[in-house]
Amino acid sequence: MQIDPQARALFPRIYDVVRQVPRGKVTTYGDVAQLIGTGCDARVAGYAMAACPDDVPWQRVINSQGKISLQGDNAAKQRMRLEAEGIEFDARGKIDLKRFRWAGPNDEFAPSQPSLFE
Repeated sequence: MQIDPQARALFPRIYDVVRQVPRGKVTTYGDVAQLIGTGCDARVAGYAMAACPDDVPWQRVINSQGKISLQGDNAAKQRMRLEAEGIEFDARGKIDLKRFRWAGPNDEFAPSQPSLFE
């Protein structure tokens, strides 16, 4: 898949956001996109996660339903990593976003950004 150069230019900022998600918390592709703003949507965040460097905790980004979007071995790897961080899944494979959702970046990252989850 060919990624638009303007969208690809957002990848470093996306990685900066995801690096702030603490151990034991998750965020969604849409949450990341909302933090990035204009030009970014959940799909762009997903493309960025698929190409992320090793220092980005990609496993902490899930879909808006509280589920892992990956398939097969990659999904199993993501679930295993999240469970190792203390994140729990229900019988349907969902994460309770009210309990485990990250509240957003620190003030230095986005001082003018209102809290997303209040």
